[in-house]
Amino acid sequence: MKRFSCVIFDLDGTLTQTNELIFASFNHVTKKYLGKEYTPDEITAMFGPPEEIALLRLVGQEYLDAAIEDFFQFYFLNHPRLASAHPGVHEILDYLKQQGTLLAVFTGKGKRSTIITLDALGIAHYFDLLVTGSDVINHKPSSEGIQKALAAFNIPASEALMVGDAVNDVKAARDAGVAMAAVLWDSYGKDAVMKMDVDYMFHSVKEFREWLPGALSTKESITFDQ
Repeated sequence: MKRFSCVIFDLDGTLTQTNELIFASFNHVTKKYLGKEYTPDEITAMFGPPEEIALLRLVGQEYLDAAIEDFFQFYFLNHPRLASAHPGVHEILDYLKQQGTLLAVFTGKGKRSTIITLDALGIAHYFDLLVTGSDVINHKPSSEGIQKALAAFNIPASEALMVGDAVNDVKAARDAGVAMAAVLWDSYGKDAVMKMDVDYMFHSVKEFREWLPGALSTKESITFDQ
């Protein structure tokens, strides 16, 4: 088994139960500006670029600024009601930090919503690096975000593990040459992901946690460029 010094996590559907919040936030805006709502499948099809780009495509430049503020106000105010960390995630992150593992988030979410979620769920402090959809030119399934993490941590692709729940996570990992752990406990793309070539597959947080001890390497001193 490979031994990893770095774990790069997707956010929505992987660490966090935020899909319902995302769907509700988009529909809050589209109902107001377009008079219609979208299904979860229609909304997930918009994922890749951050929310601001998705909203631009929906409401146009004229209403964009107002729509963005409406989206994030709803997202923030309804976060306690509609979002949570998956049970066991705090324990996994605690364990990884205790082992000296470098931790990054690579998400298609924009920076603003990413920070709201990490802060609200009390997990921001675990991560050495955040790469959001606002921080890359080429969004998932491009591997640009993974490449940024490898460069920042100054490690080879062989030492990194990507953990995600979506087809785009798998494609990004493959493009970067890093190992891929598909986690399916909250995946809207579960059926498609199960058909893909991944290195590891987990159906529960508990299963992933039990696998981790044999997968990690530790280093006495790890430095990286912020």
